[in-house]
Parts: sequence; structure tokens; C-alpha cells
Amino acid sequence: VQLQASGGGLVQAGGSLRLSCAASGSIRSINSMAWHRQAPGKERDEVARITEGGAVNYADSVKGRFTISTDNAKRTVHLQMNDLEAEDTAVYYCSADVTTRVSRRGFWGQGTLVTVSS
Repeated sequence: VQLQASGGGLVQAGGSLRLSCAASGSIRSINSMAWHRQAPGKERDEVARITEGGAVNYADSVKGRFTISTDNAKRTVHLQMNDLEAEDTAVYYCSADVTTRVSRRGFWGQGTLVTVSS
């Protein structure tokens, strides 16, 4: 299973970015997908999660500004980030809780850098 993330970049404070992460490989089902971020010198924190059933959860710091969604038979997860703040600067990672033919486990995508200039 591979997760390919895209969409990071440089944006001014108050601007928007849309991250995408596509899952591929021997997938029987995706139980949930999530976005996480890690700022320099800080731990990796979960930002948003969406379950197979469509339930969503957000970190308090991004509620009302970020929206997580899925498409392509729920194998692509997006993170629409609006009203970005300098504090949102981080490397963003996607993850997926996947059931394959032989197991259920988590997978990570490569990080994509988001830089918000103030």
C-alpha cells in the first residue's frame, strides 16, 4: 500500500491550500484516513480524521478553518486549509488505517511542506 501526498507550498497568512493524498495498492478497505503535521522541534500531531462512514474529527486549533474530505471511492483524502496562520507551518503527513488481504494496519505517506508567511 502506498500513500502519495501532494499540494504543499508557500502561502501568505490568510490564504488557502488544498492537500491531497491518494492511496493505492492491495487495499480491501480503508477504515479511516487522517492528516497530521509536525512543526520544527515539535511532535507530530493529528489535525483531522475521516472514517469510512464519513465521521470527521478535527484538532481544536484547526476547527472552522480546515475541512477533510474523501473521493475516488474514498481512496483519496483532501485537506482544504483556509485562513492559514503562521502557526500552521509544518510538514503535513497523511495516514490511512487499511485492511488488506492479510492484515489491518496503518500506513503513512511522505510529508508535504506547508509554509505560511506572516
